[in-house]
Amino acid sequence: MAVAMPAASQSPWRHLPNAISMLRVVLVAPICWLLLHRSWSSSLAFVAVAGVSDGVDGFLARHYGWQSRLGGMLDAIADKLLLVSCFVILAWLGEVPLWLTSIVCARDLIIASGAVLWRWLIGRIYPQPSLLSKACTFMQIVYLVCVLMALARWPAPSSFVFMWLVAGLCVASGLDYVVRWSHRAWQARNAS
Repeated sequence: MAVAMPAASQSPWRHLPNAISMLRVVLVAPICWLLLHRSWSSSLAFVAVAGVSDGVDGFLARHYGWQSRLGGMLDAIADKLLLVSCFVILAWLGEVPLWLTSIVCARDLIIASGAVLWRWLIGRIYPQPSLLSKACTFMQIVYLVCVLMALARWPAPSSFVFMWLVAGLCVASGLDYVVRWSHRAWQARNAS
């Protein structure tokens, strides 16, 4: 006799993606401390763990139907805290270009400001990262890993190409967010 599997929403593991996102938030403090102390190999290990966990929590949420509004918010917050912190500290230490860090921070500031405005003017927001946004996040992680590998004196691919990919994807995904969410806001305001 076949045994029915419990619905995904009833699974005791359904909160695992949220827990993984929270782990990424917790990892920000030790990563910042390690970067400030120029512990490149340890920083690299922590950033790699955070990068892999970003993919794992997304896979689990999608594959098993464990997606939630809280999970989407935690994932976005974890990504932005981790990436902006790393870029700002590495720029302050002179290890990544200030202009690139400015683009990364400006994009995230625009997205966060848009989310606050949406919440204030329209209502609840449900994070829906685009494929372009996911590619931007992935490329930022790859770039940081390459930079940290080089700083730790590990064999690493040149970060030059990745630097320009990050810049281009940040600009493109930032513009995409502005256009898409402005259109949605206009539709939502006209529908009410």
